[in-house]
Amino acid sequence: MIRRSFIALAGSAVAWPLAARAQQRAMPVIRFLRITSLAVSTPMVTGFRQGLTVAGFTEGQNVVIEYRYADNQRERLPGLVAELIRLPVVVIVANNLAALAAKAATTTVPIVFATGSDPVVDGLVASLNRPGGNVTGVSFVSGLLGAKRFDMLRQLVPTAATIAIVVGTDTLEARIERRDVELAAQALGQQLIIAPFTSEGELDGAFTSIVQRGAKDLLVGTGPLLTSNRERLVALAARHAIPAIYALREFVEAGGLMSYGASLVEAYRQAGIYAGRVLKGEKPADLPVMQSTKFEFVINLQTARALGIEVPNAIQLLADEVIE
Repeated sequence: MIRRSFIALAGSAVAWPLAARAQQRAMPVIRFLRITSLAVSTPMVTGFRQGLTVAGFTEGQNVVIEYRYADNQRERLPGLVAELIRLPVVVIVANNLAALAAKAATTTVPIVFATGSDPVVDGLVASLNRPGGNVTGVSFVSGLLGAKRFDMLRQLVPTAATIAIVVGTDTLEARIERRDVELAAQALGQQLIIAPFTSEGELDGAFTSIVQRGAKDLLVGTGPLLTSNRERLVALAARHAIPAIYALREFVEAGGLMSYGASLVEAYRQAGIYAGRVLKGEKPADLPVMQSTKFEFVINLQTARALGIEVPNAIQLLADEVIE
């Protein structure tokens, strides 16, 4: 009798984990894919989970999220996408380059993107209001604000004769941003130095080059490679005592001088909401691409003092946040 009870109990102990695994498998699955590393993506993941919660989904309770990162190796994206679509998946959430790779691989799996560029120009959707196909998402238009950031940098340091722009991975977003900044500089007769780099190992050389060529101000471009190296970029700007403007507030929080752009965390929160709507049965073709409408100007006064820059009260009043 005792032995039979033990066997029944042991059978229950085995059944519970199996039941739990079966329940997890029954949940809808989201594949979250970015070209950057896990460490850099943490704020975006947080925003995405917040959006899913708004839509009624909580990771581990009624949805499973599986994460993949290409660690800034663009050539890995097709393989990662192929792996994801072989597995059960309801929706893929991806940044620009990852979404393009996913779109090239499947016309049936829904894709929700978060991109800093124009998704129509990139070929992700047919139009903003009517995306068509299996793709929709959020555009935080970061790459389209290069000329605006250029102008803001000149206002803060108007005496700089030469300004440099650091550009990373050769994407359509980066090319448009570079073109807009070049046109703005030409219109003002401002000398502009273009400093491209394709890997972290080239950053020291890029900064040495722009300093030797007389750059006194710096505009740091947009894109995943630059975002992935934000702490390094901020440190190099400080080492060479170059005032710099960035696209994302995360650079200023790391010690950068100032930034102007939409919130990346908020963009991913919106992507989470859209992913939740897809999970509930809506089609990407029927979900218009959302565009960021609020842009943050953040300035770090501590960094300004270290650079010997007096930030006028008029500029401080324009800031959405001033870091003391």
